[in-house]
Amino acid sequence: MLCEPSPELALRSNSQSPQGGSSSQQDSRILSPSSESRYGLDPQSLPSAVQGMEDDREAWEGKLFVSEPGSPLPPLATTDFTVEDRGNASPRFMRCTSYSFPSDGTTAQLSHLPLGVILTPLAKLEKEERPLPVCPGTAERGAVPGCSGCGAYMCTFMAWQDCGQRFSCPFCGKLTEVSWQCYQPADGRGRRTDAGCKPELSVGSYDVLELNTGQAAGLLLALDVSPPAMKSGHLGLLCQQLRSFLSSLAREEGGGQSDLRVGLMTYDSRLHLYDLSPTLSRPHMLIFTDTEELELPMWEGLLVPLKDARYSIDSLLQQIPRLAGGSEDAGGSQELPVRAGLKILEAVGCPGKVIVFHSAPLTETALKQSSSGFFSSSKPKSLFQPSEPSTSLAKECANQGCSVHLFLFSQQDVGGAWPGHTPYMTGGGVYSYDSLQSKVERAQLSCDLQRCVETETAFKAQLRVFVSKGLSVSGFYGTFNPGPSPAHISLAALDWRTALAVQFVHCGPLDEQRGVVIQAALSYTSARGERRTRVHSLTLPCSRPLLDTFRTCQTHTLLTFYCKKVYSAVLERPLQDVREELQAEVTQLLASYRKHCSSTAVSPGQLVLPQFLKALPVYVNSLRKSAVLLPGVRSSVSQRLRLRSQLLSLDLRHTASHFYPLLLPLPMSSESVSALSAMERARCTASSLDPGRLYLAHCSLSLLLWVGLCVPSQTLLQLFNTTSFSLLPSGNLCLPVLENPLSVAVRRLVHSLQSDAPYTLTLQVVKQGDSSEEALQHLLVEDKSPNGGASYADFLYHLHVNSLRLLV
Repeated sequence: MLCEPSPELALRSNSQSPQGGSSSQQDSRILSPSSESRYGLDPQSLPSAVQGMEDDREAWEGKLFVSEPGSPLPPLATTDFTVEDRGNASPRFMRCTSYSFPSDGTTAQLSHLPLGVILTPLAKLEKEERPLPVCPGTAERGAVPGCSGCGAYMCTFMAWQDCGQRFSCPFCGKLTEVSWQCYQPADGRGRRTDAGCKPELSVGSYDVLELNTGQAAGLLLALDVSPPAMKSGHLGLLCQQLRSFLSSLAREEGGGQSDLRVGLMTYDSRLHLYDLSPTLSRPHMLIFTDTEELELPMWEGLLVPLKDARYSIDSLLQQIPRLAGGSEDAGGSQELPVRAGLKILEAVGCPGKVIVFHSAPLTETALKQSSSGFFSSSKPKSLFQPSEPSTSLAKECANQGCSVHLFLFSQQDVGGAWPGHTPYMTGGGVYSYDSLQSKVERAQLSCDLQRCVETETAFKAQLRVFVSKGLSVSGFYGTFNPGPSPAHISLAALDWRTALAVQFVHCGPLDEQRGVVIQAALSYTSARGERRTRVHSLTLPCSRPLLDTFRTCQTHTLLTFYCKKVYSAVLERPLQDVREELQAEVTQLLASYRKHCSSTAVSPGQLVLPQFLKALPVYVNSLRKSAVLLPGVRSSVSQRLRLRSQLLSLDLRHTASHFYPLLLPLPMSSESVSALSAMERARCTASSLDPGRLYLAHCSLSLLLWVGLCVPSQTLLQLFNTTSFSLLPSGNLCLPVLENPLSVAVRRLVHSLQSDAPYTLTLQVVKQGDSSEEALQHLLVEDKSPNGGASYADFLYHLHVNSLRLLV
């Protein structure tokens, strides 16, 4: 195998130890058939994703990356680094699939590389990084307006002419005259003299504060009070949780002077709204029996400031379990409170979140509305395709800026019925619980609720993408509602996790002197009601040689692009076709690189990979055999639908983490705790596991602690407070709080991983040889997967053979 520009490494079998150690070390590790290659390849000799990330950390960990035109490739998203914006948007906001686009369409087609950008408009900044500057929204207040032709916002790449009297737009080419109010002369380099004091002229990312300010966001809580909710005990426990949560929230909001407004409703087959007006001596209940054509007779008091209604809501939550106790209602649809919440937000004129706590089984009506039509229609449809009512409701929510979050309790998988389409299409989510009787699930509910309410959210968003003449937007991939043009979409809500992929195609030649300029403008309403626009601009070179395009690619960006593209394709395409097309695309990419960019004569037995794409095959194989594209016997329909929805909107860092998890060996005693920070992560294969050790396996959506069969009893005592492996419980649990260095260090690490995760993660203990070990097997992505997916070694072999066939 030849991994350019590294020395040759032939595809061959190797009898050395998997970790390069002695035979005694090899014997202590797990020998699993799933780790072996059908073609006799040594998996440990293949390009390592772990090594690639470690090399990047060694080069960039803790260092400053200056984001400006002509910068080197940015560090990987899995590396901790600091960014200084000097004209190009930070890679936290924008990452390109290549940092050197082909200058013409013919060359781009030869490469078989997708040309695009991953946008994370509201990505978090590190503590050491400066907050984005805020600019006024009008020229009268000092802003420099953007292009009068295409509507692009001002950026550092506008070409100033005639001493600053006008500028040429890189996106449409039109000349725009500058009014006298915002005129400043430009120097000989085409840079305005006031560029240093105006963010729109000097940095790649900034916020624009518009003049029109709307209503602050609201929070509507909907409780299922049907008999199933009462009999299961969920209603009483939920009311206790909500009382505690709102009490703590009121204390926080009082200190932060927030304008959070809260409303409460309950429902079974009927809808109960509550007038919480502070002028009333006690809340008034409004009952709606006809819920088909829901009309609100009044809206005052349905959404009030939390500080004014705190005690009224607390009193209601105490009474609701008693008031619902005598009901014999069969229960209603989870969409009923969503439509009611949307009506309230429309009446008040504000965006907001609707949080529904649902316990009743799905009714026939819900089945018809939530089904993809898989069983009820003669026309073949994808299992992942949302129903027309769900799509229609999501569009209504997007227009109002209504984000839906659905908390489900004790729900069973029912055929194709899945209530998550509307929540995920509106920037919300689905949270499932088996029972609230356990301490672990109550803690998870509390954490989910806190994240749901307190995560900073942008509502009623419009996203527009501008790109240089010669390129056009050919597609968006992610969770959104289409807009009036391919380059314009709308979103009901988004937060720091939300990412979208944008693909470009050539519609003409590019100017190699000017390069490519990309701008993304997100207009949204903040939780406080401010109307803002966040602008991100980026420039990169373009060239004719394909080698420049391949050398400036990064694996994680391509993986995220492929993930969003193929997960979008499953709406209309058979899964097998999607998997085959993904493999064919990567095969053609490798064949193109071998044909057009290989600088040395290589034999057919050697594989040639671009420098920064050495690990691409292991990530693509992990994507191919994910539960969404290759379902297993134990993967339910709802699990696959939920997984697709979560990953479709996930940012680049957490997408990469999902498809190649962290596998970290833990220290075995209190004396070795100091070495925890220096522990090297292991490759995701069963041959990396030592039965005498502990391993933490972590991806964006799961966190496992694997306990080997031969772990010393002293280690078990210090970490689990038991000396017997057989007595050690498996499954979801909280580690006991023990006062010893090993326990403190492991709990601190677990808490750190949970805090950084995009969703609430519960620690799952997996014992070697236990039935729960299958959960870990799904994370060992270099091995054959339980659902039948090929190992990394076998997949790479097929890529190599098929790429050679394309060159014959």
